[in-house]
Amino acid sequence: MNNTVEIKNLTKTFGKITALNNLSLNIERGKITGLIGADGAGKTTLLRTIIGLLVPDRGEISTLGFNPVTQKDKLTPFIGYMPQKFGLYEDLTVIENLTLYADLKNVSHDFDKMLEFTKLAPFQDRLAGALSGGMKQKLGLACTLLGSPEFILLDEPSVGVDPISRRDLMQMVREMINPETTVLWSTAYLDEAHSFDTAVVIDKGKVIYDGKPNNLGTTAQEFESKVIELMGGYKQEVSKIAENYIMLKDIKDCTVEADNLEKKYGSFYAVKNNSFCIRRGEIFGLLGPNGAGKSTSFKMMCGLAKPTGGTARIMGIDITKDPERARSNLGYMAQKFSLYGTLTVRENLEFFASAYGIKFKNRASKVQEIIEVFGLKDFADQKSEELPLGLKQRLSMACALIHNPPVLFLDEPTSGVDIITRHDFWNHITSLAKKGVTILVTTHFMDEAEYCDRISLFYNGETIALGTPRELKEKAGAQTMEETFITLIKESGGK
Repeated sequence: MNNTVEIKNLTKTFGKITALNNLSLNIERGKITGLIGADGAGKTTLLRTIIGLLVPDRGEISTLGFNPVTQKDKLTPFIGYMPQKFGLYEDLTVIENLTLYADLKNVSHDFDKMLEFTKLAPFQDRLAGALSGGMKQKLGLACTLLGSPEFILLDEPSVGVDPISRRDLMQMVREMINPETTVLWSTAYLDEAHSFDTAVVIDKGKVIYDGKPNNLGTTAQEFESKVIELMGGYKQEVSKIAENYIMLKDIKDCTVEADNLEKKYGSFYAVKNNSFCIRRGEIFGLLGPNGAGKSTSFKMMCGLAKPTGGTARIMGIDITKDPERARSNLGYMAQKFSLYGTLTVRENLEFFASAYGIKFKNRASKVQEIIEVFGLKDFADQKSEELPLGLKQRLSMACALIHNPPVLFLDEPTSGVDIITRHDFWNHITSLAKKGVTILVTTHFMDEAEYCDRISLFYNGETIALGTPRELKEKAGAQTMEETFITLIKESGGK
């Protein structure tokens, strides 16, 4: 049998939502197939249906020659599945997690090669909850690969992971699987497409492309343009959010300052001697690998974590001396969804409108306005914890902007969202900057770094390079920001 999976006319609905729409697809044995698409396009539903965790409404499906609905018990021993939120036990160490999963799969405890390849050997006694995002994903993948399953399904294993770790994950899969092993890897990162043998693009529950990645373009930018075209195209419109801003003038030129900012845990420096000045209307990018100290810097500058040394100022107000007044000028979008899951979309927006001091008489109209701008109308009465990741990101950004702040902190705002939504987000961001809003942003999409006026490249808690995207590329002797990122990190001792 040449195909690991054969699907004909598969349909799966959840209430009024059609997750898979008469989908047909074959997945070739012994290949790494990339399943590429928007959040909510149907990727996770497809993966879970293929291995029998979901039952389709109609259609035919064969996985490794088994019917996943009626023969799930026979199929499961041949499957390695890593869901989006992989079930690592954060209160167990690295080695304890590996041991647990080895016992569940009834395989040996010979982890030396795995620990060496993942570079987790020095951290095997560290709690999984204390690992960086990239390390957690490597550990999760290692647990999935135990026992050499015939078919491996990875649901966005690289979401929120820096470019170096993303390459490590792909190398790990290619070098640690058998030649006959089939891999189905779902992702929202288009720059990963050329790492796959086959690319399958899914949109609104349907396959819109199935073939070789190079047929979509030889570069990430060409690939992106083709995928956008297949999804119906993208028409940039005037940002309604920015339209509502009055041009911010007569503001202190250095609106955001870090002054020898430092955060120490015992003898470990998460952030060390961090200083920079962000001007009014500037988009300032903070780039670096997972665990470099970016989110720690964000939290200190927002007053959510107390600095060990130094300080930060927002609109000239010292965050350590007057945190409430400093934060009143700030809109903050956290890296992890941090809104109230049991509240609806509308209730979250109403809460933040109130918290940010929007008067009661203006609150309802402001909430409705931002619901329209961010395309949340159809989900306004849905609990936020039930939203797919892309919509959660939209809601988080909407809450951060509801009070029209002069300063905006965005910690990986587009992580996990589709390419069209990413364009929408950056349309809002660049339009806000033109109105004088000062923006500090982190991202793992290297093409997004090109939107920044200046970039601080962060590694081991310190700034190792600072300049415009063009200046950094010239310094690294690179053509792209991804090459620049990897080159400068390696020159600073990164492995």
